[in-house]
Parts: sequence; C-alpha cells; structure tokens
Amino acid sequence: MAAPQPDLRVCRADYANPVHGQALVSLLDAYAQDPMGGGEPLSEFARLNLIAALTARPQVFSVLAFDDALGDGAGLAVGFVNCIEGFSTFACQPLVNVHDVAVLPAYRGQRIAEKMLALAEDIARERGACKLTLEVLQGNAGAIKLYNRAGFAYYQLDPAMGQAQFLQKWLR
Repeated sequence: MAAPQPDLRVCRADYANPVHGQALVSLLDAYAQDPMGGGEPLSEFARLNLIAALTARPQVFSVLAFDDALGDGAGLAVGFVNCIEGFSTFACQPLVNVHDVAVLPAYRGQRIAEKMLALAEDIARERGACKLTLEVLQGNAGAIKLYNRAGFAYYQLDPAMGQAQFLQKWLR
C-alpha cells in the first residue's frame, strides 16, 4: 500500500462552488464507467443536471478529496462520497446512506476513501444520524475490506434470519 498523499485535502462539497460541482460530475462519470459502477458513462442529462438536482435536495451531501500538489491551483479531484439522509423508523432518528464511494484508480490503496468516509461519518453525526448504511457489490473485495476497516458490518437483526439483501426495482 502506498503512503497517503501529503497534499491530500478532504472536504465537504459545496455544490455552489463550480470547482466542486465539476469535480463531482467528472468523478461520478469516471466511477460510472468503471466496472464497479456499471461500465457506462453518465448520461448527458445527468452530467448537465446533477449539481442542480443535488442542490435542490437538503438531505444530500457529498465529500471530496483533492490532491493539492496537482491541478490548476484548486487541486486535482481524486475521490468522492455521495450521501443521502434517510430515516430509521426503529430508532426514530435519521440515518445516512453512503450512496457512492469512488477514488481514481491511480490513487487507490492510499486510504483516501477511508478519510472521506470519516468525514461523512462526522457530518452524519452532526445531522443526528443513528447509523450509516451502504451497499456494495459482492465481487468488490477491495471495497468490502475498506468498509470492514471503517467499521461497517453486514446488516442483520437476528442471526437466525440471516443478513439483509439489497434489492431494486426500476420505475422507468
């Protein structure tokens, strides 16, 4: 594993900041094109409307990582985490779902995602969240190792009933 970048900056994204907005769109597009993100680029609609849509949703927040040794003075965007606040009815408190986590391939193995998840956890605590949730593809061993290291565990209420499974149903 490579040593962490000394010029790494992790921050909460400001959707009104054009540098942050462009970084999120660019990084999300790179993630979407990765096999773990589905292998397809973002649609033109998503690229053009993502930041406005995120801005319109106060329950959403993002974290960015920049390599300040590179880029045009603002640093090179190298990773992001998108989070969406939900609600735990059992706890009667908010929860935060970690919806997207990605780091550019050249920067993986430096614990950048771990630092971004730590900031996401801090923000979730500020919001009064009782827990963080996320889903991960079964074959993404690197991400599973990261999430375990960051304190995540498979969800279950009663071991006799097994672990929860993530399902989806498209509505379009």
